[in-house]
Amino acid sequence: MKKIIRNTTLVIVVVVIFLLLHLTPKIAIRTHVLFMGYPIESFTSDIYEYKFSYKVDKNNFIKFYPNAKAYTLTKPPFEKATESELSNYIVRKSGFLYFADIYGET
Repeated sequence: MKKIIRNTTLVIVVVVIFLLLHLTPKIAIRTHVLFMGYPIESFTSDIYEYKFSYKVDKNNFIKFYPNAKAYTLTKPPFEKATESELSNYIVRKSGFLYFADIYGET
């Protein structure tokens, strides 16, 4: 009986942590950067919504990603393998949760 209670409690804790880490776009980006292996950048970088330079870019983005927004980090992590900064992220909304991924050059 104790084993069932312990396992149930563990599952509930994991689910609650998952939900908390995906409640807002900024927290989703910080979680993604943290799990990519850049803990300092995930906590110290500011995040703001990306402003598109051209209307065509914005229209194409909305066409291909209707439930998403682009965000930029002010102090992005530097990836040694590709020798580039990982500054732009796309955040998709699924229900009430947000999921982040690298967007590349915007």
